[in-house]
Amino acid sequence: MKITFKLYATLQDLLPPGSVKNAVTIEVPDSVTLNQIIDQYKVPRELAHLVLVNGIFKCTEDRDVTGVLKDNDVLAIWPPVAGG
Repeated sequence: MKITFKLYATLQDLLPPGSVKNAVTIEVPDSVTLNQIIDQYKVPRELAHLVLVNGIFKCTEDRDVTGVLKDNDVLAIWPPVAGG
């Protein structure tokens, strides 16, 4: 299936060539977990702070479950934000 994969802030440099505006369309197996995608694109898990599928937050426990993603979903990841 195809999904849109988005990385923000300091993570955007981890996207593959051909990415446009922090996003790229990728092909993934139906049984893929969010953590498998995170690992495949070498996003350090401790930096995958805010993980959203179609705008809905996925907690750490949800990231190892298969079947979370469907064709044409959007997976977006933000690192922790520092400042104050």
